[in-house]
Amino acid sequence: MEFISLGKSNLLDSKISFGAMSLDCKEIEAFGDEADEKACGIVHHAYSGGMNFFDISHSRPVCEKRLGAALHGIRHNVILATKTSGQTAAEIRHDLNESLDALESDYIDLYQIENPLVVPLKDGKDGLYNELLTLKDKGIIHHIGIASENYELIREAVECGLYETVQFPFSMISSDEVVGLVKLCEKNDVGCIAMQPLNGGIVNNIPLAFGFFQQFENVVPVWGAHTDEELQQILYFNEHPPVIDDEFKKEVENVRLFFN
Repeated sequence: MEFISLGKSNLLDSKISFGAMSLDCKEIEAFGDEADEKACGIVHHAYSGGMNFFDISHSRPVCEKRLGAALHGIRHNVILATKTSGQTAAEIRHDLNESLDALESDYIDLYQIENPLVVPLKDGKDGLYNELLTLKDKGIIHHIGIASENYELIREAVECGLYETVQFPFSMISSDEVVGLVKLCEKNDVGCIAMQPLNGGIVNNIPLAFGFFQQFENVVPVWGAHTDEELQQILYFNEHPPVIDDEFKKEVENVRLFFN
């Protein structure tokens, strides 16, 4: 497994990360009373395959709880990221306490503000960023990030210099503007986490998608796996990526042109 430094956070992350938002998907829930055990098995499969970065959100309490149970005993060997959509300092503290309880941890490696209406700034009237700084000073959270599908908001977050990481949708069919945002992250030493690397299933050529991400050394894609078979495919293509030659680049460009 290849590891990269996630921007100025200096978190040493596996090049592919595990998106735990899928731990309550229909494929896992189909196991009924054994769904918790099945979810745990998929997380252990990801960990044994070399993944050390696990991303989740307070908005998915079942997934948080299953991830916490699965990481019991190996918590300190992984990087744990979660998110809050709290709009006040009190709501952030509330969300964080619930996340810590669900994840069976006394700290969060990367805490991300999720889908804010505006970028929280230091000494802002909403007090959100200052609350995050207080939590960081106490050692309850170690790094501060932001996650959003609003590209302009992400650009502001990168350029303000307050956030160590940003997370936004990025895939093989993203526009040139979004590719430019990825490059802006690299320029500003901000960790770039790619949500929806298959664009919600629109991209179905996993080898091509992996090859695309190989071209961006600063990007950590968050892969969600609904089954062990899907996860095994992700791990396989990470270890056996396609050759990036002229023919490959032409194929990627053809796909991009089709969607853009």
